Amino acid sequence: QVQLVESGGGLVQAGDSLRLSCAASGRTFSNYAMAWFRQAPGKEREFVAAINWSGSSTYYADSVRGRFTISRDNAKNTVDLQMTSLKPEDTAVYYCAADKLRWRTALVGIRSEYYYWGQGTQVTVSS
Repeated sequence: QVQLVESGGGLVQAGDSLRLSCAASGRTFSNYAMAWFRQAPGKEREFVAAINWSGSSTYYADSVRGRFTISRDNAKNTVDLQMTSLKPEDTAVYYCAADKLRWRTALVGIRSEYYYWGQGTQVTVSS
């Protein structure tokens, strides 16, 4: 079992920055690829960013590439999402996910590829 707990959400204004963090416990964190997904009201949960087990590879949704940065610290069992230039359309509940998936860019953005999920943290961006 892997337990994931997100933190860092909040209410910000458009153009602001926010850093989300996901703390993992349970099995060996460094064995898992990690990802962030988000879900806005009335919409499907969508992929945001992913990072491989070592942190050497990352992948982003087109909508956040260049604005968001995913990183991990295997010594601390955490994965962060630094969000800059936030827009109202970034408003959503953000979820952390983990899995021992094979790192393929065709796979890492697929929700069903991830077995472990956190409870989510709300990010609201006002205009």
